[in-house]
Amino acid sequence: MSLDPTDRRLLHVLQRRGRISNADLAEEVNLSASACHRRVQRLESDGYIKGYVALLDPRKMGVPATIFVEITLTTQADEVLDAFEKAVARVPDVLECHLTAGTADYILKVVAEDTEDFARIHRQYLTRLPGVAKMQSSFALRTVFKTTALPL
Repeated sequence: MSLDPTDRRLLHVLQRRGRISNADLAEEVNLSASACHRRVQRLESDGYIKGYVALLDPRKMGVPATIFVEITLTTQADEVLDAFEKAVARVPDVLECHLTAGTADYILKVVAEDTEDFARIHRQYLTRLPGVAKMQSSFALRTVFKTTALPL
C-alpha cells in the first residue's frame, strides 16, 4: 500500500501528538471522524504505525547522561554478530544498537546517571559482551535537538 497525502498528514500529526483524540485528528486533517478512524486502523494494521509510547524526560528519570559507544568485534562471522546482538539487547541501559558500515561494527546509545554510573555499566555489561575487540565511548555534552518523527 502506498501513502496518499491524507495518510501522510495523519502520520505527521500522530508522530508529534500521539494522544490526540480521533475527533481532533479528524478535524486537523479534514476528514470525518469515522473515515479518520478507519485510516488510522489501516495504517496500524499495515505496519506504518508500530505503536504508541510515552516519551520520558531522561533528567527526571535520573539518567541525564547520553553516551555513544562504538564497538568493533573480533570478526564479523554470523555467529559472533548473532551472539553480540542477543547479549546487547539484554543490557537495560542501552537504548539503541545499530550495525554500521565504517570504522566500528556497532554504535550503541547508552544512558546513565553520570560518569560513575557509566563506569558501572561498562564494567558490568559492556566489557562482557561476546566478540568485542575494541570499544570507544563518547559522552554527549548537550543535546542540540532530538526527534522521533520521521520525515514525511
